Amino acid sequence: MSDRTQLTAVDTAVSDVDADLARRNRTVIWMLIVAAFTVILNETIMGVAIPHLMTDLGISASQAQWLTTVFLLTMAVVIPTTGFLLQRYPTRGLYLLAMGLFTAGTALGALAPGFEALLVARMVQASGTAIMFPLLMTTVMELEPPATRGRRMGSISVVISVAPAIGPTVSGLVLSVASWRFLFVAVLPVALTVLVLGYLRMRTVNEPTRTHIDVVSVPISALAFGGIVFGLSRLGEGVGEDPTVALWSFGIGLSAMALFVWRQLALQRENRALLDLRTFRTRTFAVAVATFAAAMMSLFGAIILLPLFTQGVLGLTVLQSGLMLLPGGLTSGLLAPWVGRAYDRIGPRPLLIPGAALIATAMLLMALSASVGAHWWQILAAHVTMSVGLALTFTPLFSASLGSLPQRLYSHGSATVSTLQQVAAAAGTALFISVMALVTGWGLADGLSEAAAQAGGIRAAFTVAAVIAAAGIVLAFFIQRPDSADAHSPAVH
Repeated sequence: MSDRTQLTAVDTAVSDVDADLARRNRTVIWMLIVAAFTVILNETIMGVAIPHLMTDLGISASQAQWLTTVFLLTMAVVIPTTGFLLQRYPTRGLYLLAMGLFTAGTALGALAPGFEALLVARMVQASGTAIMFPLLMTTVMELEPPATRGRRMGSISVVISVAPAIGPTVSGLVLSVASWRFLFVAVLPVALTVLVLGYLRMRTVNEPTRTHIDVVSVPISALAFGGIVFGLSRLGEGVGEDPTVALWSFGIGLSAMALFVWRQLALQRENRALLDLRTFRTRTFAVAVATFAAAMMSLFGAIILLPLFTQGVLGLTVLQSGLMLLPGGLTSGLLAPWVGRAYDRIGPRPLLIPGAALIATAMLLMALSASVGAHWWQILAAHVTMSVGLALTFTPLFSASLGSLPQRLYSHGSATVSTLQQVAAAAGTALFISVMALVTGWGLADGLSEAAAQAGGIRAAFTVAAVIAAAGIVLAFFIQRPDSADAHSPAVH
């Protein structure tokens, strides 16, 4: 055989191996995207079911709110540990663990005989959800080359923006024809299918290392993030009640957070931190995370406030209220692939600045539309505007933030982004509901009707949301496209 023939055979073999690896990587990433969409959709599916749960289970409103609070709380406790898990264990094992927990929690919810079992089911579901999203983010960063990372992050943006938005729609559709139990029954076959497909086709694509967990950091982390999220959640859900427990929880969480940060700064010198905070030494990452927090507060604020307005002020049904959020969610999903390709061509800033401006404009439009005489199409137009802004925002933020880090910090960056997502959601809910309740109380004291007073409270809450979103416009100017120099800057070592 001639040398040229041998070289051709070798090139062909290498090409075949590369093609097999590319197919494997695409399969792994798309399975993770589908799984993440399934588990995150579930995060907002219970909100509109609370009145049904109160009636069927004979529980109070505060007890029913625990089904949402405990989900956020579990997420906040588990996610900070995922930086260690993603380094220590193989991709396939973590996928099966996450989907196994989520499926088990869904089955328990479908069969739950009472409130306590349902509460445990939500905790088990949240444990799986907490692992899945950081696993997806880290895997994409490790497998996708920088030149095409934006379009892949566009697919992830569908998960982040569309899944929470259509959760209330799915819930409204189910509850219009069946009991709350079918919220779990409907999701269970999907979860089982994703789990079985993962067992058959998921492959390990990382290289686990024998990293040891700092056992002291785990309870401190749970107390810190759990305390803050619980305190914020109770402040939002318990408006009008004694805030002592919520304030104590928030204070303890902040104190534990200071201790947690101090310990991580000491441990990261030896690369033993549970959550490596050297990610924040990269300016692009730090600014992008702050911008992401502002966007998440706007998203969850809209998810919380819009149903209250459409049902409490405009008199729409649960199903109609859920359907109001559907066009915006679909718009985000349709735009996400285009935004990803645009990011790969032009970078983050030309997308982020108009995206942040659209989010702030949408919040202002919602504030101006929040009145007793408002038309439903005004709210719909404002929500679609916000959804376009979020579509322009999420993909550049994910790509620029994690892309600016060195590879060894991808898992910690993913865990940090996911943790702050939960904190921002809880903070946004607490802030907006508190503002709404305060201004509504003033309106009632001034003799306004209940609908007019509530409209005034929601108007004030959306005004605050517009101010927060406007801060995102300023931050967007400081986010740059990562390059190899950024990703390997000595500042992060």
